[in-house]
Amino acid sequence: MKKISIAILAALSIVACTPKEEFVSVQEPQLPDFGEDVVRGEVLVRFDESVAGILDNAGLTKSGPANALACCAIPSVEEVLAIAGKYSIERVFPVDSRTEETSRKEGLHLWYRVCFDEDAPMERIYAELSRLGEVSAVNCNRRLKKAYSGKSVPFDPEQLRTKAGAASGYFNDAGLAYQWHLVNDGTLGAEKFTAGADVGVKEAWELCTGDPSIIVAVLDEGVDYTHPDLKDAMWVNEDEIWRSREDNDGNGYAGDVYGYNFALNTPIISTSDVNDSGHGCHVAGVIAAVNNNGQGISSIAGGNGSQKGVRIMSCQIFSGVKSGTVLDEVRAIKYAADNGAVILQCSWGYTSGAANAYDWQPMYTNDEQWMTDNALERKALDYFIHNAGSPDGVIEGGIAIFAGGNESAGMAGYPGAYGDFVSVAATAADYTPAVYTNYGPGTTISAPGGDQDYYWEYGDGANRGALGCVLSTLPYNVTPLGYGYMEGTSMACPHVSGVVALGLSYAAKLHRHFKASEVIDLLYASATPVEQYWNTDEPKYYYKYVVDLGLNHYSSFDLNKYKGKMGSGQVNAKAFLDAIAGAGTPMTFPNVLVSAGSQTSLELSLYFDRPAEAVVKVADTSVAEAKVEGGKLVVKGLVQGQSAASITADGKTCDFVITVRNDGPAGGWL
Repeated sequence: MKKISIAILAALSIVACTPKEEFVSVQEPQLPDFGEDVVRGEVLVRFDESVAGILDNAGLTKSGPANALACCAIPSVEEVLAIAGKYSIERVFPVDSRTEETSRKEGLHLWYRVCFDEDAPMERIYAELSRLGEVSAVNCNRRLKKAYSGKSVPFDPEQLRTKAGAASGYFNDAGLAYQWHLVNDGTLGAEKFTAGADVGVKEAWELCTGDPSIIVAVLDEGVDYTHPDLKDAMWVNEDEIWRSREDNDGNGYAGDVYGYNFALNTPIISTSDVNDSGHGCHVAGVIAAVNNNGQGISSIAGGNGSQKGVRIMSCQIFSGVKSGTVLDEVRAIKYAADNGAVILQCSWGYTSGAANAYDWQPMYTNDEQWMTDNALERKALDYFIHNAGSPDGVIEGGIAIFAGGNESAGMAGYPGAYGDFVSVAATAADYTPAVYTNYGPGTTISAPGGDQDYYWEYGDGANRGALGCVLSTLPYNVTPLGYGYMEGTSMACPHVSGVVALGLSYAAKLHRHFKASEVIDLLYASATPVEQYWNTDEPKYYYKYVVDLGLNHYSSFDLNKYKGKMGSGQVNAKAFLDAIAGAGTPMTFPNVLVSAGSQTSLELSLYFDRPAEAVVKVADTSVAEAKVEGGKLVVKGLVQGQSAASITADGKTCDFVITVRNDGPAGGWL
């Protein structure tokens, strides 16, 4: 859309809230659907690069309501917002000195949140801002939809007693006997449980069980970091102080030890609200619950008891009745990328555009619609997939994995339906599509998600069909047992996240490097075709909403309509790890940048099998010092300059360069 460019005087670079002459618009902007999911009283604005200096000089470099200002110093914007009366403005993404240069290169510093009274004419404000030459884009802040009902079925402790020591898999966790989604031997439910209809992880565990260098960001409800099966699987920000009100590491978020609660803008990850379902904890357990600890459940990439598995970063975007918003989401996405996560686990999204309008509010049906309404969401996800990871690490770029949605619709929901992301459909314990799963365009892969209505004959009352669902960890305020069942594409999603994390762990073990796109291609190519297991001559029968309606709504569907529409097939961990072993490139030892007087460290297990035996040499010890300590290379900058260096281990020598700057970052690897 053509906009009138408005001249900005140099004097306006000083903070001022002065009016300007009335502006003139040339054409009506195209307005979005201001539906129920839109947060009233605020908009997300991307300013033009030409006014970036004005905004910077106004002091708008921090996020959160406490840092919002009452004016933005751009007269044309001031005039529009006068319609609302009082307003406040804050930068969407806080300054992180480590990544601010990249953020500006990506244009993320130009996005701001503008808040005003909920009764103000939001549609008019949106339209008038969209006309301004100083404004590049305007988005609504939308509420996200959880890809689950919030219901869970507690795990019966009697099951643990009767099955203790009889787990059909690899570890001594008694609950593994009920995790058909991990190891399915076909014995839990006769003809409705097909042996092998799992994620193929038992065979994959012979190769790898996880690696703590791989971090999965769980964007969901909070993860219970005190749970006995999760506390040793949590990512820990060692540069922060628990419950500190100071931002000790300078990343823009104070006290973020296990992640951050973006829903409530606090470092305290919460799971104890009466309306919390425990879903974030459940998702995390599928991926990384501690394996072989003699209690609870097993997970896909939770180590083997002696070696730690992958780590979970809790990026909380839902809390109690507070639905996550795009603002919470995009902050969490950037935080994840900037703090070491390489996988985004996202069991949420928008309702499928192909959903039944009688039961749902259909949303986007194509990429253009989604991108037009959600430019900031797209930009944040682009930032993650392009800037997470490292060119010198296991993976360059990040992988965003979404639940496909639970509307039984012939199209996946966005954002997952966009081609750059992984979108997961759900299957039952016999490879058939789960009765609720979305399928068709936008669906890229399938995974076990449970199917309670299909397994109605197992159990009774609230427990009816639970054995056909996914068993994982839950907070103790949700169930005093700490474990329970859930279902949905939101449960299928972490199975894919866990398998990808396991594959990257194996790549770390092999010291192999991949681009994110290469990993996704291998994931799809190694999936198990599911249609070969379907009996398409007969419908799939189930009792719809069996827990709520009982045996009163007998239903069925034709499996033929799902042919070719469940993505590349069911995720297969063993086949994926085999593919990882034969692909990628050897990892290259990186150069180091450190500021004078500071030090940085690097985990050597990424590059060597015997890191503790490594020997490091620095050519010019007046510039920098280096030592191997606890399997890590520790480099300290002394004075500004450069020095050649080398490190020897596993019978090979790697040369690298140490650069010390007076004004450089505290430490980083180039």
